Amino acid sequence: MQSMDEIYREYARTVYKYLLSKTCNEDIAEELTQETFYQALRSIERFDGSCKISTWLCAIAKNQYLSYLRKHPVQEDIASVAEAEVLHEADTRTGTQKERTDSPEELYLQMTDRVTWMKLLHDCPEPFREVLYLRIFGNLSFREIGEIMEKSENWARVTFYRGKEKIRKDVSNRENKHSV
Repeated sequence: MQSMDEIYREYARTVYKYLLSKTCNEDIAEELTQETFYQALRSIERFDGSCKISTWLCAIAKNQYLSYLRKHPVQEDIASVAEAEVLHEADTRTGTQKERTDSPEELYLQMTDRVTWMKLLHDCPEPFREVLYLRIFGNLSFREIGEIMEKSENWARVTFYRGKEKIRKDVSNRENKHSV
């Protein structure tokens, strides 16, 4: 068995990315990563080797995240969060911090598209949803996703592709309904 220092060096980034995909907040992800490794250190004697260390750590991370959610219920207004994300996304795309000139109507349409897309992603069945979240928000590689999900890298690639295609099909179906 590796020392806890070696385990931390090898898996901290994976755990952090996993938590970042769940929280979408770097500070919270960092805090929960530290708590995950603290809990892992406290319970290392219970690790029986029946799964990969990364899987065990991500299970602890998931429990830490759920515990965090119970202690800190989300109270932000979804519209203000969506608007902030749209503004941030536009600034990120241009690489500049510029004053927004979009009209309220244009901002609303951008937010509606983003919220609709997020709803489609949320409604996507497992395992597509989890793989899409890990890849898009966690920026995890297919190898890392496969490791976390206890599947192959190829399985993660195929699942990601099929999830994207399902969302594209759902978007197309919605657009067809609205154009009729």
